[in-house]
Amino acid sequence: MKTRQLGDRTVSAIGLGGMPMSIEGRPDAARSIATIHAALDAGVTLIDTADAYHLHADDVGHNETLIATALRSWGGDTSAVVVATKGGHLRPGDGTWYVDGRPEYLKQAAEASLKRLGGDAIDLYHYHRPDPAVPYADSIGAIRDLLDAGTIRLAGISNANPAQIREAYDILGGRLASVQNQYSPAFRSSQPELDLCAELGIAFLSWSPLGGIKSAADLGTRFAPFQRVADAHGVSPQVVTLAWHLAASPWVIPIPGASRPESIRDSAGAAELTLSAEELATLDAA
Repeated sequence: MKTRQLGDRTVSAIGLGGMPMSIEGRPDAARSIATIHAALDAGVTLIDTADAYHLHADDVGHNETLIATALRSWGGDTSAVVVATKGGHLRPGDGTWYVDGRPEYLKQAAEASLKRLGGDAIDLYHYHRPDPAVPYADSIGAIRDLLDAGTIRLAGISNANPAQIREAYDILGGRLASVQNQYSPAFRSSQPELDLCAELGIAFLSWSPLGGIKSAADLGTRFAPFQRVADAHGVSPQVVTLAWHLAASPWVIPIPGASRPESIRDSAGAAELTLSAEELATLDAA
């Protein structure tokens, strides 16, 4: 597995998104753990989660607990694995989402995530989504405090615009390790954020890189050039899409979600696919 830089850590060029294993339509725990083990077997060393990846009000942190269980039960060495979690986006259990960026809440949420994940610090903690009711600087100040206290080892932000990236970078004293934004063939409006991350040397973790849970399967139908390039290489259009992400910048690390072992095995293969300049130009124009 090829690698990329994430703060002071080196991680796999392809990550694993844990969300599909804990929200609506989630599989049983055995299949989810098998999926995480398959990712680890394939050399994936970045796993993304959040305390809000759950279904019901009484199972907050379901995905964090699942990942911690899978890591403990895997037979290999997990010391190189980075688990990235997030706080500040909540689900009351009725299918809706809301935000809470209050500093006191973010600190409480991080401590709860640390307890579920285990260990002495969270590898990477993202502020999940800006709260319009709370000054952004106050929320990021809480992330800085968590970093200074050693509760988290690396700090990141998610769903951020360029101004927020620069603000967080300054508040954290240049210690902003990652930005996690949506980016895919269907959603390219985060290009300015991707470009800024490349300029500042910040990892850009693209979420829903295949277009989301409901759209990933028919990616090749919706974006025919990706299917044609896939056919030429004898791989899936999903693999081509992830390779296209990797070619966008050396700071990009796509985190495709998966809930089946075969899905993450397929995705992991994208790290080995090199696309020609002509193919990339065709895909960029798709």
